[in-house]
Amino acid sequence: MTTTTHDSTWRAAGAAWGHAALEWAYLFEPYARDAADHVFDALDVGPRTALFDMACGAGYATARAARRGAKVSGLDASADLIDIARRRTPSGEFTTGTMFDLPYADASFDVVTSFNGLWGGCDGALVEAFRVLRPGGHVAFTFFGPGHTLDFRDMFIALGAATSDAREEMMSLASIGSPGTAESMLSTAGFDLAERGETDAIHEFIDSEAMWRCLRSPGLMVPALDALGETPLRELLMPTLDRCRAGDGSYRVTNQLTHVIATKQ
Repeated sequence: MTTTTHDSTWRAAGAAWGHAALEWAYLFEPYARDAADHVFDALDVGPRTALFDMACGAGYATARAARRGAKVSGLDASADLIDIARRRTPSGEFTTGTMFDLPYADASFDVVTSFNGLWGGCDGALVEAFRVLRPGGHVAFTFFGPGHTLDFRDMFIALGAATSDAREEMMSLASIGSPGTAESMLSTAGFDLAERGETDAIHEFIDSEAMWRCLRSPGLMVPALDALGETPLRELLMPTLDRCRAGDGSYRVTNQLTHVIATKQ
């Protein structure tokens, strides 16, 4: 891949993931709370920790790490999301860019994290994570795995069927959840696996309008939004979550996140 193509790829991703930045930041991104807390507890993230979050989005996870006293940095392709991350954590260092070419020196961090930012085909990002970690440092990332609870499953299937571009996005997202894939990526990059486990990611919304504003905010929705339009896509996807709707019209959506934690020896 040429540098020009590589740059255009991550810039296009940034435009997609920033298309509904406020909704992503305040309606969707808090889903990572329990996974982030588990990872930060497991790695004893605190005042002595230099932590870098890769594909940091609007900085929800880095804000939680900063409240523990960590010195935090984050990188994302979306300038709109990075602006929110800076507002959330003024003490942090945030930049736009690609996770395949990190703008940091070797051995800069104690911990590298990514909360659903690594998909299938992101092997090169783990090579970069290894490079910027200090010896003895840890990498941790989460993804939708083959968990027993995945209320988004039917929505993902419907989205993947909407257009060929959406299907390609969904296949990339899903592939890292295949058994052994994440472990193989880590091993190839030089890491030793320390832990694999699951946490629940929960969305709760007062009504269908709030649920839809959340649901349409990820960048992976953009191909289907462009192809079908707002109303047809909403009519396609929202019924897949009817079972998560209570009698008062509110929603509670639960998806199991798999996490892996590995060490650079």
